[in-house]
Amino acid sequence: MKPGRVLVVDDTPLNVKLLVDALGVAGYHVASASSGEEALASVAAQAPDIVLLDVMMPGMNGFEVCEKLRADPATALLPVVLVTALDGKDDRIRGIEAGADDFLTKPINKHELLARVKSLLRIKTLYDQVEAQRRELREWNATLEERVKQGMAELERMSHLKRFFSPAVANLILQGEVDPARSRRAEITVVFLDLRGFTAFTEGSDPEDVIGVLREYHGTMGRLIMKHEGTVEHFAGDGIMIFFNDPVPVPNPAERAVRMALEMHAEFARCAERWSKLGHQLGMGIGIAQGFATMGWIGFEGRMDFGAVGAVCSMAARLCSEAAAGQTLVQQRIVGRLEGLVRAESVGELQLKGFPRPVAAYDIRGIAAQAR
Repeated sequence: MKPGRVLVVDDTPLNVKLLVDALGVAGYHVASASSGEEALASVAAQAPDIVLLDVMMPGMNGFEVCEKLRADPATALLPVVLVTALDGKDDRIRGIEAGADDFLTKPINKHELLARVKSLLRIKTLYDQVEAQRRELREWNATLEERVKQGMAELERMSHLKRFFSPAVANLILQGEVDPARSRRAEITVVFLDLRGFTAFTEGSDPEDVIGVLREYHGTMGRLIMKHEGTVEHFAGDGIMIFFNDPVPVPNPAERAVRMALEMHAEFARCAERWSKLGHQLGMGIGIAQGFATMGWIGFEGRMDFGAVGAVCSMAARLCSEAAAGQTLVQQRIVGRLEGLVRAESVGELQLKGFPRPVAAYDIRGIAAQAR
């Protein structure tokens, strides 16, 4: 424990010397003041650990100095020992009322002086430790509060990002390794799916049944999108658009898209079987296209979506609209890129809305045996 700092206040130089010598020999750092005003200035400047304060001084006496120390929050708990030649009960009561912690009576006994100083400094040290711990706790609480705020903000961002991206991609975005906000041109594979018989279903069913079917449909498809690391462009009722290869490039985006589509048909068939027992006749068609698009955030402050703009998106949507229940229609270029990996049947050339020339389209029937 470091030596204590003691301030001796007395207007008599001899008394000051006696106290300073006794305390100095005991290892304390000692300063002195000869008046009440000087004492207050010294306390403010040097921050002693204890004050030995003479009562009878010209000008401001010891009681008044003690009262001023107690009135200041910075020194309210500073140990003060009143040193007095007075021995009356009234003077001691006044000293206690002024805030004194202890008393020494002149002539001062050296052993009593050191014992009282040591005792009060021990209490002061414990108080300082408690204050330090309290400050640390306040700082820790402030830091914790800030971390909680940051964590909540990150969770909110993660929740928003997971609307579109797989958890792995969302983490990369939060870590700053991927910047989806930067608009760019990229080659992507787009998957569009929607339901067959959905309009008739909504017109002839209770809203609760419609919502229940949509929740199961979205939940089932959403799990497969996350599994294959696709990015959701949007949900629009029964329509879902997904793309691959942005914002994080993935190997074989067309193959991922096709494998996901086939798994979607398999899972959808199980859902449709349950729904049919409730009288709901629904099917699903899928369209897949590959090409270049402009990628980035689309929307306004507070409502932003990650989107793609380009003919490839329209191509996937138009192929989907031509697909019968259970079909996955793709462009010829996708079949070419997946040659040997998939089983595909030509459905001829389709005149798709918005495209000036017919498009050669194929129905993906499954994965080739050698590629499974």
